[in-house]
Amino acid sequence: MSLWLDMLGTEIRFVKTRSFGRIRIAEAGDPGAETILFQHGINGHLEAYAKNLIALSQDFHVVAFDYVGHGLSDKPELEYTPHLLAEQLGELMDALGLESAHLSGESLGGWVSALFAVKYPHRVKRLMLNTAGGLPVVSEKGKADLKNLIALNERNVNNIPTEQSVRSRLEWLMHDNNRSLVNDELIGLRLNIYLRPETRVVAPIINRIINRHDEFLIPVEQIRNQTLFLWTVDNPIHDLETAQAASDRVPGSQLYIMKGDSAHWPQYEVPGEFNAVTAGFFKTGRVAAAQPDTRRSARP
Repeated sequence: MSLWLDMLGTEIRFVKTRSFGRIRIAEAGDPGAETILFQHGINGHLEAYAKNLIALSQDFHVVAFDYVGHGLSDKPELEYTPHLLAEQLGELMDALGLESAHLSGESLGGWVSALFAVKYPHRVKRLMLNTAGGLPVVSEKGKADLKNLIALNERNVNNIPTEQSVRSRLEWLMHDNNRSLVNDELIGLRLNIYLRPETRVVAPIINRIINRHDEFLIPVEQIRNQTLFLWTVDNPIHDLETAQAASDRVPGSQLYIMKGDSAHWPQYEVPGEFNAVTAGFFKTGRVAAAQPDTRRSARP
C-alpha cells in the first residue's frame, strides 16, 4: 500500500516552536484522548510511522513529527545533540498544549525520549524505547554495524545522494526478509529530503551524533517512568543482551522481543504486532511476555 494511503486521515501541518522554528507533524485521533508522541531515527522523518498512526488513533491522540534539522522541519545551523533534540521535544509539547504525554521513539528517537524522561519525568506518562540508541555498544558485531551505519550516512552526506545510496541506507534498517518494503516511493521521499539544500548544510552536523555516540549515553538507572524496551532479535548495533542489561537497570521495566521478522524498524516491518503491543502498553502499562525464537537465523 502507498505511504500516503497509509497516512490518509492524518492531518499534516507545521507547528511553530519558540527556539527551533517550524516542526512538521502528522496528527490523528481525538485531541482529548491520551497523547502518544512518536519519534524517528537519525536522518529520518515522520513517515517512519506511516503504518501506525491511523490504527493507534482509534484509542489515542497520536502525533509523529520531524525533528528539527530533519525531514521537512526547519533546519537551523545548530550544534545537534540528543540533548538539544530533547529540548525541541519539550518545546513541541508546549506548542501543542501538552503538559505530559506517552513517548515512543525508535533509534535516535528512543535515545532522545529516554534523555527527556530523565530530565523531565513529570512530563512523561509511559516510555517506549524501540530499538533505541544511546546504550553501550559492546559486541564486535555491534561495533561493525555502527561503522557500517557511519559509512552509509557518509555516502549520503559527503557525496550527492543517489537512489542507490538511499536504498542502501534504508535497507540497513530492514530484516533481510523485508527488503521489498524499500520501494521506489520510500526511496523517492527520502532522496528528495536528502537533496534539499538546507538538508545538505545540516546533515554533516547531525551525523556527528553517531560519531560521538558514547558521549551521550542514556543514564538508564535514572529513568523512573514506566518503561518498555521493544527490541528485535536482528537489531543492528545494540543486540538483545544490551537491551536486557539496560532493562535490568530500570526499575520495573519490561523487555518485549518482536516475534515477527524485523530489524531496526519494527514499527514499519511488522506494524500489526507493533500496534498491538503499543496500544496494550500505553493503555495498561503491561504487555504479554514474549521470548526470542532462537531457531531463527540472525542477520549476518
